[in-house]
Amino acid sequence: MTATTRQKILITGASSGLGAGMARRFAAQGRSVALAARRLENLRTLADEIRPSAAQVALAQLDVTDVGAVPVVFGQLADELGGLDRVIVNAGLGKGAPIGTGKAAANIETVQTNLVGALAQAEAALEIFRAQNAGHLVLVSSISGVRGMPRAQAAYSASKAGLTALGQGLQAEFANSPITVSIVAPGYIETDINRGVKTSLMVDTDKGVDAMVKAIEAEKSWAPVPAWPWTPIAAALKYLPASVSRRFV
Repeated sequence: MTATTRQKILITGASSGLGAGMARRFAAQGRSVALAARRLENLRTLADEIRPSAAQVALAQLDVTDVGAVPVVFGQLADELGGLDRVIVNAGLGKGAPIGTGKAAANIETVQTNLVGALAQAEAALEIFRAQNAGHLVLVSSISGVRGMPRAQAAYSASKAGLTALGQGLQAEFANSPITVSIVAPGYIETDINRGVKTSLMVDTDKGVDAMVKAIEAEKSWAPVPAWPWTPIAAALKYLPASVSRRFV
């Protein structure tokens, strides 16, 4: 199966930011789109916007930390679209605080959403893909998952590193099979998570969404986005001393 045949696409975290942007891009291409997120009213507004161009639009309210609800919702959306060709595990949380400063709840919630919730989504998606013997699983990680980051990003980067490792394990398992697994690693893209970050490396949401869709359609195993400058930065981060790498926070 090639990228052009991925007609039935489920996106989590679709109520805003990159998730909503990707839904708009795929709908504009006439594909069927399933939307899942916590904010149901936002999903309904987005669904009304993209229905005229999409082949189909399905939506469901979902909190990915409710791990029991994830397979139920994925199954309902798959039934509504008549199967799923691609699942984009995009739901994520950017809360965080320096560890040991009395704000453990924010860090724990971040890990529960970005790693435990993502694992629940991968479980649900791959159960569908195994039954179909086909599918494309996309895990939206982060450049922050390449190297442990300090201060308020510590738990976030740990959650994304775990997600990347999960994707690498699945890639090894499904190598040379009809099931494809991609890890997409955004750098600084203007979204709610990055609001307030001051850096010359930030790109606007539209450019970020374009880069995300391009990487997903290429079905690469590992894709920093935008490719420039994040491909060389990701490679360098593994080896830079901490005094240098912390400047990217």
